[in-house]
Amino acid sequence: MPNAAAPFAIPGFRGVVRDDADARGAYAEAAGIQRRIPLAVAVPADADDVVTLVRWAAATRTPLVPRGSGSSMAGGAVGEGVVVDLSRLAAIGPVDTALRRVHVGPGVILGALNASLAPAGLRFPVDPSSWSFCTLGGMASANAAGARTVAVGPTRPWVTALDCVFADGSRALVRRGDPPPDVPPVARFLAAAAPRLRRREGERPARHPGVRKESSGYAITDWARGGENGEDLVDLLVGSEGTLAVFVGLELALQQIPTASASLLAAFPSLETAVDAAAAARAAGASACELLDKTFLDVAAAGPLPVPIPPGTEAVVIAEAEAESAGAARDIVASIVAACERAGASAVRVAGTIEAGKQLWALRHAASPILAKLDPALKSMQFIEDGAVPPPRLAEYVRGVRAALARQEIRGVIFGHAGDAHIHVNPLVDVRLSDWRARVDALLAEVTALVASLGGTVSGEHGDGRLRAPLLEQVWGREIVERFILVKETFDPESILNPGAKIARGGETGIGDVKYDPALPPLSPNARRALAHVERERAYAAFRLDLLNE
Repeated sequence: MPNAAAPFAIPGFRGVVRDDADARGAYAEAAGIQRRIPLAVAVPADADDVVTLVRWAAATRTPLVPRGSGSSMAGGAVGEGVVVDLSRLAAIGPVDTALRRVHVGPGVILGALNASLAPAGLRFPVDPSSWSFCTLGGMASANAAGARTVAVGPTRPWVTALDCVFADGSRALVRRGDPPPDVPPVARFLAAAAPRLRRREGERPARHPGVRKESSGYAITDWARGGENGEDLVDLLVGSEGTLAVFVGLELALQQIPTASASLLAAFPSLETAVDAAAAARAAGASACELLDKTFLDVAAAGPLPVPIPPGTEAVVIAEAEAESAGAARDIVASIVAACERAGASAVRVAGTIEAGKQLWALRHAASPILAKLDPALKSMQFIEDGAVPPPRLAEYVRGVRAALARQEIRGVIFGHAGDAHIHVNPLVDVRLSDWRARVDALLAEVTALVASLGGTVSGEHGDGRLRAPLLEQVWGREIVERFILVKETFDPESILNPGAKIARGGETGIGDVKYDPALPPLSPNARRALAHVERERAYAAFRLDLLNE
């Protein structure tokens, strides 16, 4: 590894390389809670530049941390190696309207892609709430999902090809349905890992039965199941969080934009009735189905609510139906309304217009600006934010999270994707308390144990990163984690690509440095100012080096 005190020189690299305190500080944090100070920052000029960079890293044994907009919640975009900012690789290729395909660079923002596709009546349908700033490379890296996953699935099935740079610097296009490319890392995986993985999959698949969303571990089961042509490396590479290959291009399948939609909001006096209604909404064909727990409603009530909520409401379900005609959308909503009423809804409100639908969905986002105005010492720390369980266990999971928060005397906001039994949690941690860190560690341990006891996953859509990598054995078991390690070691035996993400490094057992910790050494003033702007304005799509110059 190069001496961190010396300026970085990467022979043949045409992009930007910086190892000054400002640049390293600006890339030390992402959307999650962790801080990791990198050795340096490299911004490739193009895909060939990535090849040059990876070959240099392989020769010098320098770890690389691929990164898009830095909206990663699980710590996959921060690390002690050289951060590789791929956000400048943002070309959108011509749209094949007949095949509904498009080729994009990894730095393309989802919102920008869909804006460019709209005139053709097409969209990339996976819709994380970070659509305005998340990159397509990051989405494929984490197998991102969103509110409409209940209808369209996560990112994985919509990726048809990946332009990959592997850990030795070899580059190859991996296309769904095609034979595997002839490059050393893939050949090593097929010879040394694939036979064992096939055998173990036959004994016990590497999946959580009944869980509808999963971005934890490597998707060995999806790879082994494959499509009509059998095993498919695209399935294994999507969701690998930059640990098996660096994506320098993606080919994506697209969907025709539905011509009509309708929405409803239903309030429930109990969590169980809301969960029953969400299951019925999914069965009726809802394109999205969200749960807002009482913890969320209590915070949102501190500001003006976009829609009235009846007193005594314990949970709210917001559902959407998309269809090819207004009548078909109304029919689906009518079925969901009937299901909500049978489940015991205390109130149901149907949006009859597009604007009325936006008003209902505005409640889903009402808590964020209020959280931003809380006491500055209360930090919204998303470290138990991504659990998913089998749908029949959803109410049990939410109640268990509430109880864990109460035991640690931490207020929290609970909401999420009810149709997929996938819950987000924002604990509000008072960093003035002398034992705040002990409470955070205890809460993480308790909720991880709860997820495992319910047969769930710690990551439905955000990935493992460095935050959850040390937890995988608890929720997967040692034998399946050994399969994950085998995958990593055959693709990247020198652990060049994103080491510590997905597969914990020896000795790493906990969260590590928390960026909100007042005891941490301060970052440079320029870096702190840039990161504060990103967090305050949710400006994750902004180029960090440009922010340093403002």
